[in-house]
Amino acid sequence: DFDGIERLALVTGGEIVSTFGHPDKVKIGKCDLIEQVNIGEETLLKFSGVPLGEACSIVLRGATEQIIGEADRSLHDALCVLTSTVKEPRILFGGGCSEMIMANAVSELAAKTPGKEAHAMESFANALRQLPSIIAENGGY
Repeated sequence: DFDGIERLALVTGGEIVSTFGHPDKVKIGKCDLIEQVNIGEETLLKFSGVPLGEACSIVLRGATEQIIGEADRSLHDALCVLTSTVKEPRILFGGGCSEMIMANAVSELAAKTPGKEAHAMESFANALRQLPSIIAENGGY
């Protein structure tokens, strides 16, 4: 497939050409070792020692197409999360973390507040603490 050829050209530092008219003007890629690898009944070519060593291939195998499809989707999701994290390293913790931090801040302020306001603030903090459980329950967990 052409995508594979493009990736191979990228990691080896080579250039894709459609004719061989001027071989002296073509940028030739480089790799230290090309191996033929058998995985199950499939035969693959493995290129090692390429200039851009960040490239890799992942071989997915499974008993059924559904299992392979699910593994492919899971791997794709994980790679998307990784890509997003590299592009934007700032994170916001999930799982009710924000609500619990706000609840703790309100509780601390309620402890310093006199009178009936403290009771109202503590009730609000308790409501914030219940939000993660309510959201999870509504989500089917």
